[in-house]
Amino acid sequence: MTLSPESLPHNGYVLLDQMDHKELIPFVRTYLKKRTPSSVFFNVFNIIIVAIIVFCFFTYHGREHFGIGRGLMYFCNGIALAFLLIPLHEYIHVLAYKSQGALHTSYDAHLKKFYFMAIADHFVASKKEFRIVALAPFVVISTLLIVGCFFTNPYYTLLLLGTLLTHTACCSGVFGLLSYFDFHHNKEIVTYDDKANKISYFFWKEK
Repeated sequence: MTLSPESLPHNGYVLLDQMDHKELIPFVRTYLKKRTPSSVFFNVFNIIIVAIIVFCFFTYHGREHFGIGRGLMYFCNGIALAFLLIPLHEYIHVLAYKSQGALHTSYDAHLKKFYFMAIADHFVASKKEFRIVALAPFVVISTLLIVGCFFTNPYYTLLLLGTLLTHTACCSGVFGLLSYFDFHHNKEIVTYDDKANKISYFFWKEK
């Protein structure tokens, strides 16, 4: 958006919520529990991945050269690989922010609480812009992993599925925030980050 944080009150926006970045996890958990399109999609997508993984293990088990133990090892390696994708995940967020016009982007992390964030300092994002930024890493990385499953042997398919399952779980924060927007679907909501104070603000006005 072309609005600045300072201009929001003059354009009819009122503060709705503010989220301390240290409280990100309880904030998103609250809205993942709400029945919204984003939370339903997130849960269904995870269930489908688990079902596919179980199906693959049962299907591959009947093949002569497939070993369950080795298959589990590749699957666990896939879980570990997902954590190596975190820098790429956050970088895609930043690229998406820049594509929407953000100029001052950076990263934040809290290792003890295990959260990572891409931040666009004082960039006011509409619901549409925020959705693009939020979903970009999920769409790009999930698509690459799913397509890769069709071109690999059973072991590497399980590795990619392990990565997909873990990466999707790590996107819970994204879908929790999207669920927040869905929950307030009757309001026009914008948001921006305050890097210095580590707070995200949510403003609203009537549609």
